[in-house]
Amino acid sequence: MTSREPFGRSIGLLAVIPAVFLAVFFLWPVTAIVWRGLAPDGSLDLAATLDTATNQRWWKVAWFTTWQALVSTGVTLLAGIAIARIFAKFEFVGRRWLRAGFTVPFVLPTVVVGTAFIALLGSKSPIGLNLRDTVTAVIIAHVFFNVAIVVRTVGDAWARLDPRPEQASRTLGAGPWTTWREITLPRLLPSILASGSIVFLFSFTSFGVVLLLGGPARTTLEVETYIQTTAFLRLDVAAVLAMLQMSIVVLTLVFQRRMRSRPEIGEQQRSEQSIRQPIPSGRHGAAVIATLATAFAFMLTPLLVLVHESLRSGDRYTLANYSALNDGTSVMFVTPLEAIWNSLRFGIAATALAVVIGGLAAVTIAYTSGRAGRTLDLTLMLPLGTSAATLGFGILITLDEPPLDLRTSLWLVPIAHALVGIPFVIRLLVPSIRAVDDRLRKAARVLGASPWKTWVSVDVPLVARSVLAAAGFAFAISLGEFGATAFIARPEHPTLPTAIVRYLSRPGAANFGQAMAMSTILMGVTVCAVLVIERFRIGDTGDF
Repeated sequence: MTSREPFGRSIGLLAVIPAVFLAVFFLWPVTAIVWRGLAPDGSLDLAATLDTATNQRWWKVAWFTTWQALVSTGVTLLAGIAIARIFAKFEFVGRRWLRAGFTVPFVLPTVVVGTAFIALLGSKSPIGLNLRDTVTAVIIAHVFFNVAIVVRTVGDAWARLDPRPEQASRTLGAGPWTTWREITLPRLLPSILASGSIVFLFSFTSFGVVLLLGGPARTTLEVETYIQTTAFLRLDVAAVLAMLQMSIVVLTLVFQRRMRSRPEIGEQQRSEQSIRQPIPSGRHGAAVIATLATAFAFMLTPLLVLVHESLRSGDRYTLANYSALNDGTSVMFVTPLEAIWNSLRFGIAATALAVVIGGLAAVTIAYTSGRAGRTLDLTLMLPLGTSAATLGFGILITLDEPPLDLRTSLWLVPIAHALVGIPFVIRLLVPSIRAVDDRLRKAARVLGASPWKTWVSVDVPLVARSVLAAAGFAFAISLGEFGATAFIARPEHPTLPTAIVRYLSRPGAANFGQAMAMSTILMGVTVCAVLVIERFRIGDTGDF
């Protein structure tokens, strides 16, 4: 069968729905808001645009955005590769659940974790380390959020590597470092570079972390776009910054895709279970255990801070912050419990959209080797690197009149969340679809099954577990999305992250305590979603 089977020439039709969805709800709003900023009176003023683009202040912001992202990426790769090696090489009790634990921070809202890091690294730091309003705090938070990308991507690739070249190297007398440098690293380099480019993308477009921990003197392109749009209504400046950010994002995505499409050197067909060994004794084993313990403590400490603060009221431990979630509406039009319900129903709707749209796109990409599939794959990744302010305001100004008057519709939030969740659905489904043994499809066709019947009877059962894992990821992403939601969610229908921010922005111990209680609830739901992902993942496949 050809690469376009089992759908033959009709495969292109499956891409129509994702392409239309992206065009209507992403490309059109973003293009409209950028054009309105560059041409407020309908005509483009090139002189004014060039003057803004060459302003030294914005290039300084761009430079800070880039170098802090590079440093964050480097530190994340160093930490992630060390942890990935342990999960790839060793089998131990609780390995699967510990690996799932490293994924939790990745899908937690930045405002929640940012607040936890303020408590950890602020003026009242329990560890005596005040890093508030410093680049160091930003980099630490970025490592906390993104190390799971490296652990999963590099760890999965490492687990599939044929161990015989390393064994031959050691047999010939090479030491561990020489074996790593000459044998293992070249074969892992594509996955390292691919995961590094994604970490750079998330660090480069970071919003909540920089806003909360970086201080007013350290702003990124994302933060400046938000400030220029909301505080100063300078859409012209915001448009230029958004285009500059988008240009760098596109280059990063192109690089990431090329790295991801390069196979690791060597065979990767061996069973991962056959190459994992128990943690050895002696100094090597002690180093492995120490690395795991340190990494787990680093990931767990901010989360424990949330739980600790949610249980405190004054000088005593109590559940008062949780019981107060159903009382009063002084900060919002609804109670916090209603905000939790909003997040759950928005999350379910966003998950359904992301799985359907992302699933159709994944099938197209997996069965198509041409330019159309690559273009669709790249374009559907763009929402991850687009300014939340640009996307949010763009949706508001474009989807406000028939036939798409959605400004007052509850579907606006799930649509925005689905745009962010679709790339993760694709990254989880495409490897699973491509992993289906082509001989099974050929056997079905020989037995007389039509292309559609072949897909339903062969592909669908084999990728069903990956679909459930993708749904769990999309749901977790929706629960924690804050950037675009802050612009498009109606005041009477706040989500849990927007409610948390509202409580954190108000003075008073009661507001802070309820914000911590809601954060803990959100963390608990996120943990459950991650456990679903781990439960239904097939082996260690997928790019995230």
